Amino acid sequence: MKTVYFDHAATTPLDERVLEAMKPYLTEHFGNANSAHQMGNQAKVAVEDARETIADIIGAEPAEIIFTSGGTESDNSAIKGVVKATGKSEVVTSPLEHHAVLHTAEALKQDGGRPVYVEPNPDGTVNPQKVADAITENTALVSLMHVNNEIGSINPLKEISEVCREHNIPFHSDTVQSIGKIPVNVDELGLDFLSMSAHKIYGPKGIGVLYMRHATPWLPWMHGGSQERRRRGGTLNVPGIVGLAKALELAVEEMDQHARHFKKLRSRLVSGLDKKFGDRYQINCNKEKCAPHIVNLSFTDTGEQFDGEMLLLNLDVEGICVSNGSACTSGTIEPSHVLDNIGLDNKVANSSIRISMGKDNTEDDIDYLLEKLEIVINRMASKAPTS
Repeated sequence: MKTVYFDHAATTPLDERVLEAMKPYLTEHFGNANSAHQMGNQAKVAVEDARETIADIIGAEPAEIIFTSGGTESDNSAIKGVVKATGKSEVVTSPLEHHAVLHTAEALKQDGGRPVYVEPNPDGTVNPQKVADAITENTALVSLMHVNNEIGSINPLKEISEVCREHNIPFHSDTVQSIGKIPVNVDELGLDFLSMSAHKIYGPKGIGVLYMRHATPWLPWMHGGSQERRRRGGTLNVPGIVGLAKALELAVEEMDQHARHFKKLRSRLVSGLDKKFGDRYQINCNKEKCAPHIVNLSFTDTGEQFDGEMLLLNLDVEGICVSNGSACTSGTIEPSHVLDNIGLDNKVANSSIRISMGKDNTEDDIDYLLEKLEIVINRMASKAPTS
């Protein structure tokens, strides 16, 4: 049976070109980048070349790039590091954030800290004025994501950063879903911290970056060695670092091409949904403020809502791989915290699925998805209880 993957917001396949760049550092050049001998030096040169590549792409200095294990560690490091350095206890964020930010902010309570949640707009974005209203003299950091991982809404980071600058508050953004998809430059967006992860852009799992603007208050929370200028202890993942740099380089080079591709696929998807389902579905993001590769849908049928988990499982049986939100919360039965906090009714939120497209998806894949969606939705509708 044909299988089509539409869960690229969860993870992406490793690009063959990335794998080729990594191979020498998995076998031939396997040295520890902190070793003083020639094998170690080969690894160190590769790491520093990658650091320069990544810094150049996002408009940073190489010394501002810290390699981590991924987006979750980067988010944790940014938040905990600033709170520790400033002695201030409040972190301004949004209830729509990835759990890597939400759970870290909540964990601050154990040491007397306090997350301050800015109420989002119904379209999934955050109003800069509400950020300004939430800032107090005890605010350590503002942390707001660039592109939402569940619905694809795009936050106005530049405007929010201006608010942070006015109040002299560091600004962090999780750019895991935006990097390589839309332009990301730390100076243009006004970021002091940025998180990214390789496996969302056709790179390897287990490697990420925390960008930290020079002279921003921050203390490390992970110790164990002199790596990363004593900011993050641990043996450097040289193949992963090389792979991340190559993946980011390719993603940015091909970004415009992929953006056109995503818009074409999204248009075909929406057109097909309109034809097949009419008013029996809704898209849970304003298309004018939404990244084109993520489409979050909820289905209804003459007033009856569908269970998103059952819809996901039924589609899987038909060879369609989608999700009902973040892969990090898979297996939970609670409604999506994102859909709940943009004001969707629980029944509508519980009937949602996330379709996240990749660069190798085709129009035929969209047609296959629509065909299987129609089969599954009609089958579920026929079994739905009548009121």
